[in-house]
Amino acid sequence: MHINEADLTRLLHCQHHDPHGHYGWHATEDGAVVRTRQIGAEQVELLIDGTAHPMQPLGSDIWAAHLTSAEPTDYRLRITWPGGHQTELADGYAFLPTLGETDLHLISEGRHEQLWKVLGSHVRSYTTELGEVSGTSFAVWAPNAIGCAVVGDFNGWNASQHPMRALGSTGVWEVFIPGVDAGTVYKYAVQTPEGQRRDKADPLARRAELPPATGSIVVGESDFTWTDDTWLARRAEIDATNAPMSIYEVHLGSWKEGMDYEQLATDLVTYVADQGFTHVEFMPVSEHPFGGSWGYQVSGYYAASSRWGTPDQLRALVNACHERGIGVLIDWVPAHFPKDDWALARFDGRPLYEHPDWRRGEQKDWGTYVFDFGRAEVRNFLVANALYWLEEFHIDGLRVDAVASMLYLDYSRNEGEWAPNQYGGRENLEAVQFLQEMNATVHKLHPGVVTVAEESTSWPGVTAPTSTGGLGFTLKWNMGWMNDTLEYFSLDPIHRSYHHNDITFSMVYQYSEKFILPISHDEVVHGKGTLWTRMPGDTWNKAAGVRTLFAYMWAHPGKNLLFQGQDFAQSREWTEEHSLDWHEFDGWESEYHRGVHRLVRDLNLVYQDSPALYSQDNQPEGFSWAKADDANNNILAFHRYGEDGSRYLCVFNFGGTSQPHYTLGVPGGGKWVRVLNTDDAVYEGAGNDLPGTVFAEDAGWDGYSHRVNLHIPAMSAQWYRLEEE
Repeated sequence: MHINEADLTRLLHCQHHDPHGHYGWHATEDGAVVRTRQIGAEQVELLIDGTAHPMQPLGSDIWAAHLTSAEPTDYRLRITWPGGHQTELADGYAFLPTLGETDLHLISEGRHEQLWKVLGSHVRSYTTELGEVSGTSFAVWAPNAIGCAVVGDFNGWNASQHPMRALGSTGVWEVFIPGVDAGTVYKYAVQTPEGQRRDKADPLARRAELPPATGSIVVGESDFTWTDDTWLARRAEIDATNAPMSIYEVHLGSWKEGMDYEQLATDLVTYVADQGFTHVEFMPVSEHPFGGSWGYQVSGYYAASSRWGTPDQLRALVNACHERGIGVLIDWVPAHFPKDDWALARFDGRPLYEHPDWRRGEQKDWGTYVFDFGRAEVRNFLVANALYWLEEFHIDGLRVDAVASMLYLDYSRNEGEWAPNQYGGRENLEAVQFLQEMNATVHKLHPGVVTVAEESTSWPGVTAPTSTGGLGFTLKWNMGWMNDTLEYFSLDPIHRSYHHNDITFSMVYQYSEKFILPISHDEVVHGKGTLWTRMPGDTWNKAAGVRTLFAYMWAHPGKNLLFQGQDFAQSREWTEEHSLDWHEFDGWESEYHRGVHRLVRDLNLVYQDSPALYSQDNQPEGFSWAKADDANNNILAFHRYGEDGSRYLCVFNFGGTSQPHYTLGVPGGGKWVRVLNTDDAVYEGAGNDLPGTVFAEDAGWDGYSHRVNLHIPAMSAQWYRLEEE
């Protein structure tokens, strides 16, 4: 009945690859033996068919009973603890592995598309001869470990109480622990090749403790009832690149401080719907240890952050968005992860998730590790994570952060700090393959879901299909447009004529990719100021500048993204530490902020109702210049064309001088009806009396067959829609 000394030593030090080979029921030459380890027990009995069989103490808290029959049988353990308290439970070491051969094969190949269903912790029930057995199975990938165990309050964080078994050569460790239920906090005690114990959060945990605590939490199966079938069906049929998309970017912790997922499902959803945005984008909701990282240094890729509630409460927030016709994007961060020793870093004592070569495995600017994109299991971890958010939370899109840092081996590195690829180049070919795999898999399995790249260079084919060698993203942030536009608007109008190219250059490369125009959180932090403070001049001119910028942005080809607070021209820089400055609606300058706020709503409503402004964003046929070269007057004008034949004329005066009689060429006769005017008094503009309808003259101008004469007030924008004769 005894365990040989070598195996016993390894078991007691949590360094055994097969504890199930010694604990539980085992046939012997003269019957069978059952062994269990129950630390601190005074007595242990084996219950079979209602009969109690005393188990003998073998030392080291191990108990055993010899059975004369070699037939496998169901049994329970009755344990008497000091003080006479007794517990009765099933033996977890009597159960088969929860992962099958197919699961293990797919994991080894890096092709398990529902990885979260087999790794991590899962509440399970088994029907046995003696009744139902409930507990939790645990499985973790740690191929370099020499031992692994589950620890928590339920076993006094003792690594030798619930050791896991290694499943062949896959690197996966597994155990089922009866009696452990949803809500239990746990970690994995991983024994490194050097024999050191490292307590690690579960990489596949679906919930985590509220930071600064770092434990993983067992989650039961979701019982949330989705009501968004109609939304999902409609989404699958929409080509997002030619549909209206106006995105409101949100940091959930600071939109209104103190709100959780449940409250946001009412207040935020109502606000976004009332403002007319088609989508909301959440800055990272995956668990992260440091709030000041805004979620971009992720520790729990499969865990919705506990800062704002439970996973089901996040599901309810997404569902509420869908019920109001709002799509949900989340920021997703496969570019890097933090070095916290309880998380992914050196998970089993050696580089595992991170690349082993520091020249590829570290991002020194951010003090983080970089994933080993060439390792099949790591790619699987990330691709499955993308699918997890889409399938388990019905997310409509993933905005992938810091793509450039993944694509270039020399990204933010000095000479000698990077190693070229196999062809001598600077491209990270493994990261390229990963991004292509992720995009192809997402779009194959979830038609209508969008993937968005934050990519700040001119890498070719970011939004080209993977079948043609592209990265396969749906859309890309147009960082060039953002930088040029904000630089231009920060100039005093008298200086803008010397920088007119900044505001027109975006159309030179507009059709190289499919773009989103982003004014994101990155533009209102770290001393950059806000849109309000960037604008030159007094309060009136600042407000007029913001209004004109937004009208230009919404009219320009490309989808739109605006960060929270900019929709009412918040004057103070954003910080994650407290709420937006909602009081600016009530201050002495409040009329200007309310004016911007109303304009954003009207821009969204007109935009969604105007196919000319979105249906041919990515075709040259959707745009033509009406006036691109009037730098002296800071005038810009262009036409937008819809797939339905609709035509818009969008006119902008970025100067401080009104133009009461300005002639522009137009492509058709008839009346041009004004649909938007940022100078209107309702937006706290000057309220100039502009005609609501302008008739085109049958006389050529600037290469067009007709012309119109307009009054274009200083620092304003107007949109006109053609109603043909």
